[in-house]
Amino acid sequence: MRGRRAAPQGGFTILELLVVISIMALATAGVSLAIRDNGGQQLEREAQRLATLLESARAQARTNGTLVIWRPMPQGFRFEGLPQSVKMPTQWLQTAVLVQPGTPVVLGPEPLIPRQTITLSLPDSTSPPLQLVTDGLRPFSVQSLQVQR
Repeated sequence: MRGRRAAPQGGFTILELLVVISIMALATAGVSLAIRDNGGQQLEREAQRLATLLESARAQARTNGTLVIWRPMPQGFRFEGLPQSVKMPTQWLQTAVLVQPGTPVVLGPEPLIPRQTITLSLPDSTSPPLQLVTDGLRPFSVQSLQVQR
């Protein structure tokens, strides 16, 4: 029984297992960060969508020669003065957006409208507010609003 050798043991060492677990943890963290949609991104998406809707309503006002007004509402917004055949959204996509100061925005029918500013923010969020701004001639654009402390 002298020449008997122990059978080689199969499996992984503890170091190999730790390396594999670390790689899996890093991959999981990377995927979760890539998928996460924070408040700033949601607000940016809502602001871009609203800017597009405002420009569409502005074009409709000029085309039809009618006065179109955008009004913020407690749970969304509405466009007044558009023909019945034009269906515009009245709700935010995913989030409740606060609009300040809540004044209506006049969108036409004249090619040159007054300077307009709409401030958007998310309730209970640390993301900075955004502004939709037009000088009356150019389209609405989204700008970051720097909060003064």
